[in-house]
Amino acid sequence: MLSYLVRRILLALLTVWAVSVLSFIIIQLPPGDYVTAYIAEQESMGNVVSESEAANLRAQYGLDQPIYVQYAKWIGRMLQGNFGESFEWRRPVMDVIGDRLTLTVILSLAAVLFTWIIALPIGIYSAMRQYSLADYLFTFFSFAGVAVPGFLLALVMMYLGFKLFNLDAGGLFSQQYEVAPWSMARVWDLAKHLPLPAAILGLEGTAGSMRIMRANLLDELRKPYVVTARAKGLSELRVVLKYPVRLALNPFVSTIGYIFPYIVSGSIIVSLVLSLPTVGPVLLKALIAQDQFLAGTIILLLGIMTVVGTLFSDVLLMLLDPRIRMEE
Repeated sequence: MLSYLVRRILLALLTVWAVSVLSFIIIQLPPGDYVTAYIAEQESMGNVVSESEAANLRAQYGLDQPIYVQYAKWIGRMLQGNFGESFEWRRPVMDVIGDRLTLTVILSLAAVLFTWIIALPIGIYSAMRQYSLADYLFTFFSFAGVAVPGFLLALVMMYLGFKLFNLDAGGLFSQQYEVAPWSMARVWDLAKHLPLPAAILGLEGTAGSMRIMRANLLDELRKPYVVTARAKGLSELRVVLKYPVRLALNPFVSTIGYIFPYIVSGSIIVSLVLSLPTVGPVLLKALIAQDQFLAGTIILLLGIMTVVGTLFSDVLLMLLDPRIRMEE
């Protein structure tokens, strides 16, 4: 088990390095740079930026150097805990995304928790009552959940909340707590605002996870060991929960690594609609402005979330399935 974990951690570190290279290359692909976008913005406002001023800006931000030099400096600073300075915000990157990153992780965990609480029992029930009325109803709602875009659901929820209850469904905090320091009152206010955006973001994942769990469990229930357990006179609930559910969780657990970045990247439009203070809108703005250190850091953190999630799912799979431990 220890050798398995060591190999996984080494592969995770290698993957993080590869993600850092790819993220830095990707944000360099569009033509121009931040100074080009800045000049275009100034010209749209009627201001003129001279060539000497543009050259000074590129030298100030290090954009006049080769890409590998820029990358080496970025990684060197990052290893020291310095992720660079945002060109547009004129502040260190971590100051820009610090609170937003914390709220993004909290919202992602809440959405995953919502997904698991809803998808697991419904998937198990649908497999145990295949082709029943409840199974058809859950199937219908799962397809509807996949088909309905998150931003549309957010708009509907905001409209209903305002129309029926005279409540503002947007944001993660009340107005008096938006810029307040962290306290128990602010945490409680966050907890009150968290369920709605978590449910909206987790709905599509819930619909897909329900289908995955149902299909996996149906496959396990047809295997000989389940028939043998039933022949021994075990109750249906014990037959299902003892081994089939545990083995059917394998593909379900293996998707953990993709849930977090999927929620963050898929929440950009929902975050804009609901005015959520997450990193999604900041990433969109940074990509448009070609703010390379800010955009690169956020993309790198999304990659790290994927790697950590995948490592976590590998450990869970090893604990759930003895066959994996036997192979090791």
